[in-house]
Amino acid sequence: MNFEEILLDVEDRMEKAVARLKRDLTGIRTGRANPGLVDSIKVEAYGASTPMKQVATIACPEANQIVIRPFDLGTIKDIEKAIIASDLGYTPNNDGRVIRINIPPLSTQVRQKMVSRIKELTEETKIAIRNVRRDGNKMAETAEKNKEITEDIRDKTKEEIQELTKKFEDETSELAKNREKEVMEN
Repeated sequence: MNFEEILLDVEDRMEKAVARLKRDLTGIRTGRANPGLVDSIKVEAYGASTPMKQVATIACPEANQIVIRPFDLGTIKDIEKAIIASDLGYTPNNDGRVIRINIPPLSTQVRQKMVSRIKELTEETKIAIRNVRRDGNKMAETAEKNKEITEDIRDKTKEEIQELTKKFEDETSELAKNREKEVMEN
């Protein structure tokens, strides 16, 4: 493996870790309704378990309401069952054409739990990024032992990997800080 291949692999894996954090943070409730709260709920429709976003349009016309409009009205009962079974604590209101979910305001205690969860997810992501750094450094050392790269290039590769680590850890911290701020807003 050469210098560029190692860096591309490390950067790609770190980007994936941050993308997963973004996805996970979307599912954390803030005081406002957000399609991300329900779009990944699995709906048993057409004999398969399908994410909600593939069987319905999800919108938030108001700050405290989610509206789910099924593509096929035959799946409305399945969507309703999936929401109830999801243990999110939401009560769906079905009028035969759309499902409305009213999002109650969060208590301070619940907001603090959400912030704790954000911190856990952030730390997991930083650990994943550091593991990628470790793997990248090992690849550089192995490439140098196999005479694929020189000692100077190995050192330069390690420096570049450290810069990528810092960049992605900073991005992770910024994402977490912004989400915590959203959660704590009234």
